[in-house]
Amino acid sequence: MKYEDYHISPELKRNLETQGFKRPTDIQFKSIPAILKGEDVLAIAQTGTGKTAAFAIPVIDRLQRSKKHGRGDSIRCVVMVPTRELAIQITRAFEELAKNTKVRVMSIFGGVEQDPQIAKLAKGVDVIVTTPGRMFDLVSQGFILLDQVETVVLDEADHMLNLGFIKDIQDLVKFLPKRRQTLFFSATIDDKIKKVAYSLVHKPIRIQVSPKDPVSKNVDHAVAFIKMDDKRFFLERLIGENPEQKILVFVRTKVRAERVLAAMTRVKVDAQTIHGDKDQDERNRVMSAFRAGRNKILIATDVSARGIDIPNVDFVVNYDLPDEPENYVHRVGRTGRGKQKGQAISFCSPEEKPMLIEIEKYTHTPVKIMDIEWNTYQDTLDLTADTNDNWKQLINEAEANPHKPKKKNKKNKKR
Repeated sequence: MKYEDYHISPELKRNLETQGFKRPTDIQFKSIPAILKGEDVLAIAQTGTGKTAAFAIPVIDRLQRSKKHGRGDSIRCVVMVPTRELAIQITRAFEELAKNTKVRVMSIFGGVEQDPQIAKLAKGVDVIVTTPGRMFDLVSQGFILLDQVETVVLDEADHMLNLGFIKDIQDLVKFLPKRRQTLFFSATIDDKIKKVAYSLVHKPIRIQVSPKDPVSKNVDHAVAFIKMDDKRFFLERLIGENPEQKILVFVRTKVRAERVLAAMTRVKVDAQTIHGDKDQDERNRVMSAFRAGRNKILIATDVSARGIDIPNVDFVVNYDLPDEPENYVHRVGRTGRGKQKGQAISFCSPEEKPMLIEIEKYTHTPVKIMDIEWNTYQDTLDLTADTNDNWKQLINEAEANPHKPKKKNKKNKKR
């Protein structure tokens, strides 16, 4: 089936064609007809399967048809997401698909001034893509009214629940009309998610797209066993051997992100970080530079990069293994997107081996082991440009040449 076979507006079909969309992915093929009919949908599918278009295409079409019948100056659709970056990305996707349809879209999130958002809301908006905090601020101030909402979309729902947004989701429902369409998209499903999902949807169409191997076949993923304190030297070497490649580095915490950045700065490697302690303007600049390739090394935490579609990432480096096995899939899914090939390398310290076992259980596939010979390992430590660790090289040289005389100090020579 092709997009041109769907009963959607000519404008939407032209936009899909312009963007290179030809055939729907599995999640789109199964979701679009049900959403067009106004059904509630509970969809389970990994990141990178085309989830955004799966709900954006039918939502835009339904809104466009109702606007032709004179309905229109109120918020009709709410898309709730866990992070600001994801809100920006989904808004961009909606805007591209909604060109020439008169469907108006905006993103709402914290970390920036609210006045420009209020001004845009006052002009009339059909779809808001939002994080919970700022949305509820504007609801409480009376700038957002949700009584006319026809469709609510919860995207990356499992991640929202992990971040403690369950009360925000429940509070959102209190402001919505009882008769509405609810679309619940999640990468994973467990008893907690089921309980929340079924409290929100009404006789939903359940869709599950979960391949046996959740890691894309386009990604070659491997693990290297490296001591925790040596990881920065191997990252330095990987970057040095791939100077033109775009590399996304994942770490466990915000503090770790800044420490790795400092280590790379010491060896003259240009890199940037993205995490929750940065203000939104800076996060936007960092993401824009990485997308465009102006900066080729980005060090990120899981929260800041979840669900983000970044083009042409050549390497994903798991500098730290993730705390949750499913986050491994989300991380390595940042590379090898579409028809492109990608590489994912995990640095596994001895204390992280239990997590590697959990990851392999989750993916149903052993991660290929990179066999690093002792000489190669030592060379990586010895050849670092980090002057803080040059003492290692001096010790090694002394051990290799125990009888080599030390150079005399020139100042002492004059005396």
